[in-house]
Amino acid sequence: MDNKFVNNYNQDLSNLLNNINVKDLNKSIELIKRVKKKDAKIIIAGNGGSAALSSHVAVDFTKTTKIRATNFNEADLITCFANDYGYENWLSQALKSYVKKNDLVILVSSSGQSKNMINAANFCKKQKISLITFTGFSKTNNLRKLGKINFWCDSKSYNKVEMTHHVWLLMIVDYMIKFKST
Repeated sequence: MDNKFVNNYNQDLSNLLNNINVKDLNKSIELIKRVKKKDAKIIIAGNGGSAALSSHVAVDFTKTTKIRATNFNEADLITCFANDYGYENWLSQALKSYVKKNDLVILVSSSGQSKNMINAANFCKKQKISLITFTGFSKTNNLRKLGKINFWCDSKSYNKVEMTHHVWLLMIVDYMIKFKST
């Protein structure tokens, strides 16, 4: 690997990380504070790498901010609901079983086009469940149109989009820890 690749990669990632809407960050923090105040929970979900980062962020919310957070990465849960309702509907059906009125759902999708994510977002919208989305790729992706707050990463690289989402989500956690926002 040469220095030029490393420098370009790091610069590109740095630009993506810095391209976050601070107003939306603040709105997200206020929404999360309300979740804690109402003794509700956060449900974070994604597919593939986004599922893995959702798991990490859910644990950090629970452990460090004392806000109950969970994700749906259990193979038995996914395969049960996918078998009964189809993969495109498993997440909305799982939310139907787990989400309550004051909960917050965070959906993470690099493309913003995954059918299971879009169906889950539509479920949240119909049920008036607060929803934050994290997407990338196309600025006009379908998931981005459905959240109360929508973070978008201007890249078509899965790894860069996922890393950016991960850092942005953990930035929220770290801010809440540092400033005792919970």
